[in-house]
Formats: sequence, C-alpha cells, structure tokens
Amino acid sequence: MLTILRSYLDFYRDTRGLTTVEYAVAGGLIAAAVIAAFILLGQNVDTEIRGIAGQIG
Repeated sequence: MLTILRSYLDFYRDTRGLTTVEYAVAGGLIAAAVIAAFILLGQNVDTEIRGIAGQIG
C-alpha cells in the first residue's frame, strides 16, 4: 500500500506533463485566434479586391 501511495505522490509532484498541457492549451488558443482573424479579415479583403477589380475592369 505504501508503494502505491509513493507512486501516486511522485506522479502528483511531477510537473513535466503540466508544461506539455500548457503548451497545448496555448497552441489551441493561438490557432483559434488565427482562424477567427482569417474569417473576419477574409470577408473584408474579398470586398476590397472585388471593388478594385470592378474599378479596373
């Protein structure tokens, strides 16, 4: 029983896995922000390009 408790405490105190989780969460948030920016800016850029093309043509 003591060995199981020691194993659990060692696992609980190990913070190396936490760093990986933090990087994964940060990466997910950055990816979501980039996708949102592309969606929002994409519509505006499309409108501008169509306007320029209409003036040229």
